[in-house]
Amino acid sequence: MSTRLRDVRLCRRICSFLHRPHETATAYANHHLADFSWSRLYSSKPDDGGNVDFGFRQVPRDAKAGLVGQVFSSVASSYDIMNDLMSGGLHRLWKDRLVESLRPFPGQEHLDVAGGTGDVAFRVLRAVRAAEVGERMAAAAAGRTSSRGRTSPQPPPGASPPSSSSPSAGAETSGSSSSNSSGARSSGVNSGPAGQSSGGGSGAGSSGSSGGPLVPGRVVVCDINPDMLRVGQQKAAAAADLGDESGLSFVEGNAESLPFPDSSFDSYTIAFGIRNVTDRPAALREALRVLKPGGRFLCLEFSQVTQPGLRELYDMYSFAVIPRIGGLVANDAASYQYLVESIRQFPDQETFARLIEEAGFRAVTYENLTGGVVAIHSGFKL
Repeated sequence: MSTRLRDVRLCRRICSFLHRPHETATAYANHHLADFSWSRLYSSKPDDGGNVDFGFRQVPRDAKAGLVGQVFSSVASSYDIMNDLMSGGLHRLWKDRLVESLRPFPGQEHLDVAGGTGDVAFRVLRAVRAAEVGERMAAAAAGRTSSRGRTSPQPPPGASPPSSSSPSAGAETSGSSSSNSSGARSSGVNSGPAGQSSGGGSGAGSSGSSGGPLVPGRVVVCDINPDMLRVGQQKAAAAADLGDESGLSFVEGNAESLPFPDSSFDSYTIAFGIRNVTDRPAALREALRVLKPGGRFLCLEFSQVTQPGLRELYDMYSFAVIPRIGGLVANDAASYQYLVESIRQFPDQETFARLIEEAGFRAVTYENLTGGVVAIHSGFKL
């Protein structure tokens, strides 16, 4: 089959996504794909002159954060609906799987980085609430009252960190073969001082030896972009099941220099954010620094498709359709062009797993979802 015929057939499928039956697939290909190059997707290389990737462009290292900030400020108000449209709702299932892998429990301190709109943080908080209810029911069944509390939070079976010689297991997982900034702002639901690592802040407490009800711990959303954080705060205020005593806070901060003390959190997540970070190794080292010993790192990110039949269709959909949807819904095709390009510039699963190990994490594994469209990487501070 010729390349042109293949593209035409793929475009016919794309047109069905766009609901444009009056436009023939051939015309669509002629108009939108005239300059499209398959080799371009994977041929971009880092610049040796101090520049970094911004999509397929090379920009000065100190300019990237500002450019990424402009992208997310532009799309913040439509970010959630665009996620639904671009992924067909799959992003919800991917995030559910992330939190399922995390298995949060009452009393934990959790940090979600680049989580401005709160999607992952809200899931973590709700999972903690569900675990708390389960613990109360178990305590009641055993003849204990919930008011007795407990001395320290105990993880559910399977949530304890493995030894460095025994990586954690997961469905379809693969083992890897291979300082603080000042002036951070904290705001939102029950916001507390940045860097407070245990009870008494952000609406969270510890039952401790003095007794008292089980508490959900603390969930902190940290994002460099105030517009994204604002959307998350609005969603939190409107979510009836989160309430005023949620233990949820929003902090403006940079993933490369987190505004928290060492060993502050039991767990750290970052979903669809690390590919936008200028210095990824620095962000990974910061994740390790703020985790407590035994703490877990989880990263959900777009990755390299592993199914040959899916890869070309996915690439065509990404470049021909997603920017167009961004233009129609968010009035910003350029930002979504960058987002698509940034996905193609991100390291493959094995390469990123090695970066996580080089940062100091142990028992590093990853799990492919949807044929490798996304992957969940996991590591422990041991």
